[in-house]
Amino acid sequence: MTTASAAMRGTEAGPAARGSRRAWTVTALLVVFMMVNFADKSVLGLAADEIRADLHLSATQFGLANSAFFLLFSVAAIVVGMAADRVSPKLLLLVMAVLWSVAQVPAAVGGGLAVLIGSRVFLGAAEGPAFPVAQQATLSWFPNDKRNLPSALLTIGITLGVIISAPGLSWVIQNHGWRSALWVLAAIGVVWAVLWSLFGADSPRARATATTKAADDGDAFASKVPYRKIFASRTWIGSTLAYFMSYWSVALMLVWMPSYLRNALDYSASTAGKLVVLPWAVGAVVLLGQATLTGRLMRRGVVSRKARGWVGGFMLAIGAVCCLLTPFVDSVPAQTVLVALGFGFSGSYATVAATTVAELAPASRSGGALGLMNALVTVSGLLAPAAVGALVDAQGDAGYQHAVLVTGVLVAVGAVLAFALIDPERDRARLTG
Repeated sequence: MTTASAAMRGTEAGPAARGSRRAWTVTALLVVFMMVNFADKSVLGLAADEIRADLHLSATQFGLANSAFFLLFSVAAIVVGMAADRVSPKLLLLVMAVLWSVAQVPAAVGGGLAVLIGSRVFLGAAEGPAFPVAQQATLSWFPNDKRNLPSALLTIGITLGVIISAPGLSWVIQNHGWRSALWVLAAIGVVWAVLWSLFGADSPRARATATTKAADDGDAFASKVPYRKIFASRTWIGSTLAYFMSYWSVALMLVWMPSYLRNALDYSASTAGKLVVLPWAVGAVVLLGQATLTGRLMRRGVVSRKARGWVGGFMLAIGAVCCLLTPFVDSVPAQTVLVALGFGFSGSYATVAATTVAELAPASRSGGALGLMNALVTVSGLLAPAAVGALVDAQGDAGYQHAVLVTGVLVAVGAVLAFALIDPERDRARLTG
């Protein structure tokens, strides 16, 4: 009996170990996927002054060109996010990566503002579904109590994309021109697509039917919970609104942070290209800390309202305080530190939002729930760059400082909403009623 039991455990351990290795291989590839995604997003911000000088753009025009990135971003996130509940996430991710590379080519070849806007609209449409589909593809490999780390790592891919690419892309921009940086990104996208086609995979849950997926997850939900019930829940609304406020700061880091460092704080282009990674580095540390803390709390039986809702709320509150203090400090080094902390904490909410919604929604509805959330959230990416561009044109360098204040206020509102509304376990129970 003992020998037979041991043999059975050994037989089960083999597939489990192989599944675990494959899960982490997929996670690693999708971390790189998000790195490429945010390198694509950040390149115009790194080349802001060079592009404005080359194309003779005002700050408002440059802000609008960056806002154009999000014109179809939200629509694509909704459509493809819901399609991910039915279509292979592996295929969707592969198509997205190929389109990213294609989208870089028109502006890399030449042209003015119209070509730049057109290429960014196309790129935004191709990148819109990236985060929700990647989150769904990653989280489907792991049970609920083990999702915090892979989700955090995926989100850290965002920060690593900027941290690793910013110095290199800045060097390319300063020595070979901003269009050369677009060619570099196109080539990187092609390389990732090849690797993903070889080593990427859908999880067994992703390949299963909706009913089977729900059963495999241990999900108490019926397989046909209407989307409207999910979207009407306080947890989904609170997570989405808090994430919306957080993404405002992400959009500003991508588009205006290099210019803020160069023009408002008087750093050189070379120094700004290095310092721009600071808020992203802070964000990476915050993400790992949040994932560790949330995972530990949940393993100890702490309810999600506290382990996810409150932890995320405190992250946003810290970021808001730092942003609100920044314009009132005279020392440039102190301002630099406060901006890094403020935007680092403020922009680190994505993991909390994604894991909260993944816990709330049944497996058969997770793609749509994450997709619509991401679509609404990234509307702030449409608004923030244009708003700050108008502030800079109207107020000069003072516009940057006012932009930091506005960010602080918005993130503070997000923190309040996170504390007040998020309770996944309560709303799960209501969805089944």
